[in-house]
Amino acid sequence: MNKLTLIILSFIFMQCEGQKDSHTETAKEKELRQEGLIEKYVYNCAEKFNYNYQMQEWQNCLDEGIKVDSTVAYFWQQKAMPYFKARKYEVGMEYLDKAVFYKPERWLSYRAFIKCIFSKQYKEALKDFELCVQMEGYSYVQDHTYQFHIALCYLQLNEYKKAEAIFKTDIIAQEKQWGEAHFLDIFYYGISLYEQGMWEDAIFQFDKSLEQYPNFSDAKYYKAICLMRLEKYKESKTTMEAAKRDAQLGNTINEANEIYEPYPYQVRW
Repeated sequence: MNKLTLIILSFIFMQCEGQKDSHTETAKEKELRQEGLIEKYVYNCAEKFNYNYQMQEWQNCLDEGIKVDSTVAYFWQQKAMPYFKARKYEVGMEYLDKAVFYKPERWLSYRAFIKCIFSKQYKEALKDFELCVQMEGYSYVQDHTYQFHIALCYLQLNEYKKAEAIFKTDIIAQEKQWGEAHFLDIFYYGISLYEQGMWEDAIFQFDKSLEQYPNFSDAKYYKAICLMRLEKYKESKTTMEAAKRDAQLGNTINEANEIYEPYPYQVRW
């Protein structure tokens, strides 16, 4: 092979390489490719293991996927999730931050929820939820509105007036949109009043919550305290006894993640 032939072949090779590089992956192509990776490394690998006692195998599958494409946000979220359930919040948050970095529109609200309910970083959760509201407006995560979680954060920061105002406004919005507000929103609205010594107003909200969930032990517990503060001792005792019976039957806050983390003001008997 002479020198001229080598030059021509080299030129052709560079042209081919240039054409290959010039193709930019479309958003749809990227989505389909990443879905294939998720199928391979999450559904057909990680999910064959139980992270409660096979954490290393679970994580190994996800790490293999990350080696192929580290921009798949779902890999990072799936790495984080078991650590939150194991109460290893700082470990999990490092991974979740990467999920948010690569796909904030999907995972920012989830991170805000984790900070609110799991790691209890209420000021940080507020920052995330405020960004969520800016991005999406009136929306929800884990079956509750952003406003519900924002008010819950203020409740946990002892800013009861702020919590009260947000719960009240959000309950009205829910009633307009869905016909009624969630009993847990109403319960926490009652708690915001209870914390301000507004015993009768708090009882009114606890009773409204009990209309939807008649055996709700936590609502009965705080109602009993309000009755005691109003010196209605006989009614308070009866209500507290009913609360204890309902609690023994498991009638407490019934959120899906309650098995991992107690919710604010949830009574442990």
